[in-house]
Amino acid sequence: MLNLTSRGKAHTCNGSTRRDFLQVGTLGGIGLGLPQWLAAAEQGAVDPKHDKRSCIMIFNLGAPSQLDTFDMKPNAPAEVRGPFKPISSKGDFQVSEILPMHAEVADKFSIVRSCYHNAAAVHDAGWQMMQTGRQFTGGVNYPHAGAVVQYLRGRRSDLPAHVVLPETMGRGGGNLPNGQAGGFLGKAYDPFALMADPSVENFKVPDLLPPSTLGDVRIDRRRRMRATIEDHMAAMEATESAKMLDKNFEAAYRLMNSPQAREAFDLSNEPIQVRERYGMNRFGQCCLLSRRLIEAGVRFVTVNTFLTVFGEITWDIHGSKPFTTIDGMKNIVAPMYDQGYSALISDLDQRGMLADTMVCGLAEFGRTPKVNPAGGRDHWPNVFTCTFAGGGVQGGRAIGASDPIGAVPADRPTNPGEIIATIFKSMGLDLHAELPGPGGRPFPLVDFGVREIRELFA
Repeated sequence: MLNLTSRGKAHTCNGSTRRDFLQVGTLGGIGLGLPQWLAAAEQGAVDPKHDKRSCIMIFNLGAPSQLDTFDMKPNAPAEVRGPFKPISSKGDFQVSEILPMHAEVADKFSIVRSCYHNAAAVHDAGWQMMQTGRQFTGGVNYPHAGAVVQYLRGRRSDLPAHVVLPETMGRGGGNLPNGQAGGFLGKAYDPFALMADPSVENFKVPDLLPPSTLGDVRIDRRRRMRATIEDHMAAMEATESAKMLDKNFEAAYRLMNSPQAREAFDLSNEPIQVRERYGMNRFGQCCLLSRRLIEAGVRFVTVNTFLTVFGEITWDIHGSKPFTTIDGMKNIVAPMYDQGYSALISDLDQRGMLADTMVCGLAEFGRTPKVNPAGGRDHWPNVFTCTFAGGGVQGGRAIGASDPIGAVPADRPTNPGEIIATIFKSMGLDLHAELPGPGGRPFPLVDFGVREIRELFA
């Protein structure tokens, strides 16, 4: 395997070296995409008028309690309504008192209170469904929504089309694929994962830049050396695998030498007041970085609020260690999320970017209607709330409803396929378009009859 770097020994959690990103054939997150985009446009799979559209998917690992955030039941019994009070917002709905900054931007986003799915109540099963729109069955791994966008739209610049911040999801307890990959589209459509914390001092992105020991002259010399070798390997280069290697090499070379990429990931260029507005924590700085990446031409950014439900204070409020208590959600998780999300929505709006940037807040499921004996709430896929802003969405609306105790949808049940279809619709993709599925069989973007949540756009 041709390697652009010198020796590197640091390893990521999946066993790959951190410099594997720059090795030919291991550049899953780059993808050139132009041929696919041209073919898709010719077939009508993408709408050229929506080529400016982008998406930021915020995935709330651990699953927020709908009853303590966006779907409060103040008239329900105490064991259902929980300890928090609803407050008025600038939208036509109330939110929890633990999300006061959301209330101030509620005219910019809408909520869907009737989301549900039928998968098992384990984290990674929900991660699969909510990021791909389908439950993994029969050994088929479906592609993340960002991978589909990358396949059909391609990239706009030297930067990847799909980036995951700060890194891909870890364990969820079910030992299942998490849905945050290219799936049957192949490794070439895996997202580019930052694998770094943008809130740390002197934050850098080593995998985007050549190591200091490898100067531009040496890189160029190795590139010319590879070209010389290729001249004597015409037969091998005629194969599809070799063509992919060549594309990946050129993509890596472009990215490493791109001033645009360096600029996009350099948070030191942001005024300190802006950084503090988002919150000087991992989630807040990931939200800020997502805005910068969209500005620089990235089409799809996935922000993981947390990396795993183990060993972290997350939305997973079972109420006792090693999980999070309701107080932990109130004092740590909610303030962090409230600040980062509201800053992102306001910043996009003030920069004139929100109209072309969908920001969706998703989660793997909701929480049980009744508070458990530990004072927390357990897993509940039967109903939960998701948020949508920008990208053609009309803000300030509450769509769908749950029953009086927040246990099941009472109006406009909404499944994961419809949520992913909503993202695709915002991005200008034809829901009837097809992908090359397993075994080369045509595979639809969404299942037959599945539509976007039209009320969000009306």
